[in-house]
Amino acid sequence: QVQLVESGGGLVQPGGSLRLSCATSGSVFSIYSMGWYRQAPGRRRELVAIIMSGGSTDYADSVKGRFTISRDNAKNTVYLQMNSLKPEDAAVYYCNFKIGPMWRLEDYWGTGTQVIVSS
Repeated sequence: QVQLVESGGGLVQPGGSLRLSCATSGSVFSIYSMGWYRQAPGRRRELVAIIMSGGSTDYADSVKGRFTISRDNAKNTVYLQMNSLKPEDAAVYYCNFKIGPMWRLEDYWGTGTQVIVSS
């Protein structure tokens, strides 16, 4: 059973920075991708950033140039560095691992970490 544990959320002023981390509870193999999603009240969960097994990354347009996703393969940990935070970035952030062969991927989700952007 793969369990993902997020950390690093909290309250930050507009323009500030936060770094989110997501680690697995045990050994994991065949990680296809690691990603960060967010969900604000009344809105659908949306992809924020993703990093593929080969290292390529992709970002939502709204965070390009401000957020950076990275990983530590040895620790099966993914990070999201968030800079120049805006009030509209406030949401619960979830990490997601897609694991397995491409024709049979399984989604694993963390429980979420709250990000509040307010002065």
